[in-house]
Order: sequence, then structure tokens, then C-alpha cells
Amino acid sequence: MTLIKSISGIRGTIGGHQGDNLTPIDAVKYAAAYGNWVQKQRSKDSYKVVIGRDARISGAMIQQLVMQTLVGMGIDVVDLGLSTTPTVEMAVTMEHADGGIILTASHNPKQWNALKLLNKDGEFLNAAAGQEILDIAASGEIAFAEVDDLGKITNNDAYIDLHIDEILDLPLVNVSAIKKANFKVVVDGVNSTGGIAIPLLLEALGVEPIKLYCTPNGEFPHNPEPLKEHLGDLMAMVKKERADFGLVVDPDVDRLAFVDENGEMFGEEYTLVAVADYVLKNNPGNTVSNMSSSRALRDITEKHNGTYNASAVGEVNVVQMMKDTKAVIGGEGNGGIIYPELHYGRDSLVGVALFLSHLADLKISVSELRSRYTSYFMSKKKIQLTPELDVDGILKAMATTYASENITTIDGVKIDFAENWVHLRKSNTEPIIRIYTEAKSQAAADALADRFIGEIEAVSK
Repeated sequence: MTLIKSISGIRGTIGGHQGDNLTPIDAVKYAAAYGNWVQKQRSKDSYKVVIGRDARISGAMIQQLVMQTLVGMGIDVVDLGLSTTPTVEMAVTMEHADGGIILTASHNPKQWNALKLLNKDGEFLNAAAGQEILDIAASGEIAFAEVDDLGKITNNDAYIDLHIDEILDLPLVNVSAIKKANFKVVVDGVNSTGGIAIPLLLEALGVEPIKLYCTPNGEFPHNPEPLKEHLGDLMAMVKKERADFGLVVDPDVDRLAFVDENGEMFGEEYTLVAVADYVLKNNPGNTVSNMSSSRALRDITEKHNGTYNASAVGEVNVVQMMKDTKAVIGGEGNGGIIYPELHYGRDSLVGVALFLSHLADLKISVSELRSRYTSYFMSKKKIQLTPELDVDGILKAMATTYASENITTIDGVKIDFAENWVHLRKSNTEPIIRIYTEAKSQAAADALADRFIGEIEAVSK
């Protein structure tokens, strides 16, 4: 099994041995390190941290361990219970808290869980802060509070509703037009907290939600990563119910994918493209996505006379470049929408509201909307890491081999060819090398990925 300690948090599988898996001892260790880091940021009499979790089976256990550890350090906790990642992010600023922790392993299967760490702005930690927490954990030099100074836990289950209220107040969310359209939408909540939040949002917008796997019990009915091969039931349900479209989110609701009225995938890369098209039409400006995202966002940005920039992979990197370039919309090609008008975090709820506004404005079907965008095809493959694989050496060899091409090395190696591209990088969340490619046909994208897998295997021998 696996424990991954990185600057973006602590992620691992439940059970097993301390230090090799996400055991109760590891949860306490890293929660304490985070609490210590929070206390070092500002000298004050009291501290507050917001905690929320997705619905995975281990969530309640891990949450109690994390909360009680912070209480033991003299830190007050606001317990959101079952929540979403973007809701916790927004709650941090609404509570004027010193930070937040989301207990979720995102798209990973049910045996995984993680501590996603936020700063006082409700944003993911940068590399320096993440490394500082890892160093604190390694040192073991953490002081706990005396009995009269223990923290307190306050329960607050209102934040999903407050999150929705903030979305409804956004100028570009056209509530009246959405209500007039009488949309009917199938929602696959993968039996996690999207099954709570998304139907509530749709009902507030006057949309009829048809619930599929919306019981938040953590028993994921399919692989929770929102990819085509996992969504056969959603595709079938859209056609059976004659819905306007279907949507699926991952367990913590920061990734969003659509299925059109014919039960065909809209393409998770095109979630951001469609939402950006709507935002840029009404508020021209710049956009950002990460290096593994489709060229289609660049195309739509330039159509609206904006400038597109690509960041290193990782939400914190996308957010920083969005701030640097004053981007009006951005995110990640895995279906992550970041809309600064609301907050700097991937947010499926605001993505749904803006997508519905786009459809209501154009008065066309989802399949017609998809046909308006240039078709690029991506292949997303992986190589499992083994102890003998020298990842840095492999990436260096690839960069040397293709030195005559347009190469970017700020995050692994990205090679931009005239008609396609390949991005090779070590994952921050799984023990794998990711191989992402994009081309003008699926066959070409798959062939390019397979070619580079072969080249990597040859170099590693």
C-alpha cells in the first residue's frame, strides 16, 4: 500500500503500517505539523481551522483524529462535516479562519484518503509552506496545549447553502434564464458529497435533478475519476430520461464532466473551454490552465482577444499564474473550473451554474455547443513507478532526445510539436509517471502516448 508525503498534503491508503500507509498515527502526526505551521504564521491569542470531508468510508475516523489533534494544540475547529473541497475553501475566508483541511483523496478509489491543506485565504499551500510542514513533521518537535487552553469544536452545516447563495449572486449566473429553460439534468454524485451539493444547486436554479448515485455513503459505484470508461450508467440514464444533459463530479466536487443529450461525452477538457467561452464573451480577459490541458482553451481565449498562459500542473500553480496575469477564468483540463469572481479554487458548483447560463443564453443543445469548439483528442496514460525507475534521469533523457523541438521543463517535460504535444511528468498524488498527449484524432493521440511509453521503457532498461 502507499503513503505519499508531498508539498500538496499527505495522501495514502487506509490500514497497514505507520509510515507506509495513512494510519491513525500518520493522520495525527501531519495534522499536528499543520497546526504548528498555522500557529507560526501569526502571533495571536487564538487560532481557528475549518475542517470538512467527502463521504468516503474512512472520512469520519480521519476527521475525528485530525480535529482532536488540533484541539489538543489549542486550536479551535469549525466542523463542516460532509462537505465539498470548494465549500471548505470558501468557509475559511467566511470564518476569517487561519486555515482549513479537506479530508479527501479526490478521484482516488475508496481505500485512499488524504489531508488537503489550505492557508488563511482558503487556497492550497505553495511549495515553501508545504515543505515547511513536512519538515515540522519530520522533526517531531511539536508542543501541545495545557488543559485550560484546549481548543473547541463548533459544528456548522450551513456552508453548502451559503456557497450556493454566493453563486446565485454572481452577475454572470443568469438565474432567470436558467429557470425559463426548464432544464432536466442527470447527476452522478459517485455516492459522495456531490450528491448533496449539486442537486441543491440545481433546485435553487429551477433545474430538475435526476439523481444517480447521490447517496453519500462512500461506496463508490464505479471508479470515481470522471472519465468516459467509468460513466456508462450516466450515459444510459441521460438517454432513458430524455434529459438535457448529464453531469458527474469526483468525490470532493472539484472536477466536473458533462454528457450530452445523446449520452455522449462532452469531454472533460471541454468543461473549462465552454465555461471560459461564456465568461470571456461577457467579460473579456486572460485565461490560464496547466501544461497538461487542451489547446482548445488557447483557441477560445484568442477568439475573444485574450491571452492564454500555461502553468505547471497543480492548482496552486494555476492560481498563482491567474493572479499574475489577472486572468478572468482558468482551471485544469480535468474538469476543474477556477472563477476568481467567486474564489481561487476549482469549483464544480460554479462550473455547473456558468455552464447552465451559457446554454440558456445560446438556447442550443449540449451537442450543438460541443460542435462549436475545435476538436482535439487527448490520451492520458501512466507508467507505474518501481524502485529501479530513475524518473529524473528518464525525463532528462527525453528532453535531450527532443532538444530541437519546443520544450518546456518547468514541470516534467512537455514537448510541443506542430500538430500535437506530449507531457511527461511524475504525479504528485500517485506513484506513477503520467503521459498526456493531444492530437487531431484519438488514434494519433493514443499512438503518440504509446510511442513515448515505449521510449521511456527503452531508456529505463
